[in-house]
Amino acid sequence: MTDEIVKQFPLLQRQQDGKRLVYLDSAATTQRPQTVLDAVRDFYEQNNANPHRGVYALGERATAAYEDARTEVASFLNAPREEVIFTRNATETLNLIAYSWGLQNLKAGDKVAVTILEHHSNLIPWQQVCRATGAQLIFLYTGPDGLLSDREIEQKITKEVKLVAFTHVSNVLGMVTPVEKITARAHEVGALCVLDCAQSAPHLRLDVAKLGVDFLAFSGHKLYAPLGIGVLWGRKELLEAMPPFLTGGDMIESVREQDATWAPLPEKFEAGTQNAGGAVGLAAAIRWMQGIGFDTIARREQVVYRYAWQALSHVPHVKLYGTPSGEHAGAIAFNVEGAHPHDVASILDADAVCVRAGHHCAQPLLHHLGMTACCRASFAVYNTCADVDALVESLQKVRKWLGYGA
Repeated sequence: MTDEIVKQFPLLQRQQDGKRLVYLDSAATTQRPQTVLDAVRDFYEQNNANPHRGVYALGERATAAYEDARTEVASFLNAPREEVIFTRNATETLNLIAYSWGLQNLKAGDKVAVTILEHHSNLIPWQQVCRATGAQLIFLYTGPDGLLSDREIEQKITKEVKLVAFTHVSNVLGMVTPVEKITARAHEVGALCVLDCAQSAPHLRLDVAKLGVDFLAFSGHKLYAPLGIGVLWGRKELLEAMPPFLTGGDMIESVREQDATWAPLPEKFEAGTQNAGGAVGLAAAIRWMQGIGFDTIARREQVVYRYAWQALSHVPHVKLYGTPSGEHAGAIAFNVEGAHPHDVASILDADAVCVRAGHHCAQPLLHHLGMTACCRASFAVYNTCADVDALVESLQKVRKWLGYGA
C-alpha cells in the first residue's frame, strides 16, 4: 500500500544528485498526486472559461466545474454550500474575517484572544484590527511542553473577550489544540471562534457541526491541491452581516453611479476572476483523500510520527520540542546542539532530505520556548518509516560536517 501511494506522486519519483528525494516539509506545502495534476490540466484543456460570465456552452461548463468544486468542499466540511467561500489561501481567509468582521464588531474595551501557538497569519491581522479599533489582544500561553492548560483557557477567556482565534494544529509542534474546550469556554462568555485549519485539514476530519466554531480557514496547497486556492467557512448569519472584503466584478447585484448592492452568498466575497483551476484541483484532492480514507490516512501518519519521535529522541545532540503525549498531526520540531538550523537543513539537503529551518512564521511561539529558530520535519500520507531512517542517518553527520568530534 505504501509503495502504491508514493507512486501516485510524480515529483517523489525524482532523484536529487542521484539520491532518492525524501520530502519532509509537507507542513509548508504537500506534493500533488497525479489525479490532482490531471484534473487541473483537464480543466484548462477542456473547460477553460471565466466562471459566472459566459452563457455559451464552454462558459457554462467552467461555471459548473467551479461550483461542483464548492459542493465538494461543502461536503468535506459538512457545511451548506453557500457558507463556503473560495479565497487564495488561509492567510487571505483570516484577513477577510479580521477586516470584514473585526473592524465592524470590535471596539475599545473588547478583547481578542489568540494562543501563543499561532502562525503569523492568525496573529498579525488581529494585531492590526485591535490597533484600529482600540480592542486589546491577549494570549493564551502553553507550558514548556507546548500544551494549553484548562486553567489558562478558563482564566484568559473572560466576558470581555469577543473573539478567540486559534490554530487547530500547531505548524511548529504538530500538537492538536483542545478545540472543544476552547470553543465551549468562548461561547459560554459570548465570544466567537475562528479556527485556523491550515495544518489540520490534511490530517484530521473536519466537520463544522461537530467542531462548533463560527469561522474556519484552510489552504488547498497543504492538502495535496494546487497553490493559490483557499477556503473560508463561516456561519451564514455572520457572513450575511459582514461587508465584502474586496469589491469589483462578480460580487455585485447591481451598480449605479454612486452606490451598489452586493450579490448573495457566496459570491459576495468572491470579487474578480477566481482560481477556478485551483478549485477543481482542490475538489480532486479531497476526492483522492476520501478514496484512501481519513481513518487510513491518520493511522498511517501516526505510525510514521511515533516512529520519528522515538528515532529522533535517540540521536545524540538532538533536542526535540513539545511532548509525545497528546494528539499530534504531522510535524516535529528539533535542533542540533551547536548547529544553526539553516546549516542543519543545508547539510540534510546534501543527502536529498528536505526539512524546514527558521522561525516557521511563528516567532512569538519560538521566543516563548526560548529559541529563535529550529528545524521541522513534517509528514504526509506519502511518508514512510524509511524516510525517517534517511533523516536520522543524515542528522548523524551534521556535527561532523561542522567540525565537531561527535
